[in-house]
Parts: sequence; C-alpha cells; structure tokens
Amino acid sequence: MVWQKTLSRPLTFTGIGLHRGQPATLTVFPAAADTGLRFVREDQPHRPQVLAIYTNVWDTSRATTLGNGVAVVSTVEHLLAAFQGVGVDNALIQVEGPEIPIMDGSAAPFTEMLLEAGLRPLPAPRSYLVIHRTVEYREGDRWMRVTPGQTCITYTIDFPHPLIRRQRYSFALNTLAFRREIAPARTFGFLKEVAELQSQGLALGGSLDNALVLSEEAVLNPGGLRFPEEFVRHKILDALGDLALLGKPLLGRVEVCRGSHDLHLKFIRHLMAQKSAWHVWSPPIHNRTMRRRLWSLTPAWEGIPA
Repeated sequence: MVWQKTLSRPLTFTGIGLHRGQPATLTVFPAAADTGLRFVREDQPHRPQVLAIYTNVWDTSRATTLGNGVAVVSTVEHLLAAFQGVGVDNALIQVEGPEIPIMDGSAAPFTEMLLEAGLRPLPAPRSYLVIHRTVEYREGDRWMRVTPGQTCITYTIDFPHPLIRRQRYSFALNTLAFRREIAPARTFGFLKEVAELQSQGLALGGSLDNALVLSEEAVLNPGGLRFPEEFVRHKILDALGDLALLGKPLLGRVEVCRGSHDLHLKFIRHLMAQKSAWHVWSPPIHNRTMRRRLWSLTPAWEGIPA
C-alpha cells in the first residue's frame, strides 16, 4: 500500500523569476489528502487559487504557466518536478509574485529542502493513472508516447550545437535516482537568443547563476556542466514537472523525441482524451490497524492556510 503524502512542515523559497526578473517568494505548506497541489497568489486581492492540473495550463511559451481566469502562476515546472520526484501528492503553495523563483535553474534546491523537511503520510491511498495501451502524439519529427510498463522516461533531443547535438537519456523514477540524476540538471539557453527573448519580455531574470548559457562554441558558466548530458537530463526534469499536471502519478513507459512544454501538454491532453487507454487505480485499504494509525498521524492543520 502506498499512501498519499504531504510535507512535514512549511518551507520558504526566495529568489527571482527567470522570465519576469521580479523578486519571487513562495512558501509551501502541508495539505490534506485529496486536495492536490494548489497555488495561491498571496499578492493579489482575495488570494485567488489555481490547481496544478493540465486543464489549468495557460501558456507553454518557454515555461509552463497555470491560470484559471483569476490566478496566474508562471514557471511551475521545476517545483512540480521536485514534488513528483520526492513523492508529494498534496501541498498548498503560497506565491508572492507572478512567477516561481528559478533558484539555480534546476530542481535541486526544492528537492533538497523537501527531503530535509521530510514527508508525512496521509490517511488516503495514492491513486495512479495506469496505462494499458500505447498512446502517441506526433508533430512532424517531434513526438511523445506512453506504453504499458513500469514508470520510466526516455528522452531524445537534437540541437545544432557542437556541445549538444543528439543526446538520449533514460530514467526510472525513484527518489534517489531523481535526486542524483535529474534534479541538479539546469535549464539552458543560447547567448544569441537572449536579446530577442528579452525583447519579448522573457529571460529578464536569467544569468549564469540560474541557467546554462551557451555561445556558439562553449558553455559560458565558469563551472561548466554538471553532467555530460545535462541538457537532456533537464528536458526529463521539465517533462516530469509537466506530467505532474495529470494530477496523479503515471504508471507507464514514457518516450519523448525533440519535446517541449508545448508538446508535453498537447500529449497530456491527447492521452486524457483516450479514455480506453488508461484507468485510475487506487489500492484498497484492507488493514484497519494501519488505517487507524494513519488517521492518528493526520495533522490538525492549525495555522495552515486553507
């Protein structure tokens, strides 16, 4: 039996937003079972909320933005990937500002603090989206598919840059592997694109402290790469964050070729429309002693914002 989990205590992160370049602060609170991952815009009147679910995706230009007509929160993918990698099912995320802080450009700062805080089991079984036939979404030479099997992601990228070119990486989802192999991989961009992006109001907070930046021939960051395949590992990180928008863990083998946030979300919508290809499975709770014990572990939620 795998139970839903939340974090054991509140955590606060501060920094700047990658694209807006504005100061950003978020505080993550524990949350009750079956409430999911909810963002709250603390800086807006009436504290509007938006649930992290694919139907609330507002934009996928260079990042994943959630919105529901009342609240909008940008660049959520690295935080959501950390929740996915560590195993957080429910959390309340208070955000001051329009964007999640980019931290060092990876999910490692989120992951390390979540693991340090620890997780708390909740008195409800975790439900899964179980794949039982292949589903594929394709746009030219870009595609994404899922097939039945144990959860893993195989990602292929192909960039016309001498330090990237064609990279492929496979990752079986578990917390230890996520922490070591995927969470530290940083977002990346090309020096020649910076001026154009900033003219569009993007990458205004980008720097060598929070992104890998490549010239025509070299990585400009003084420390270089964390992994030889850091670029494709980061694409897996982005995919995990976007797949968290399914609202429950996916049980299936995922393959992506030349993906993007836009492709990930188009695939998710296509998958969810293929209702004969999957079912939701929640393990039954047979052990009454364990059920009573989990209820006794449930926090009273005093002082935790609703």
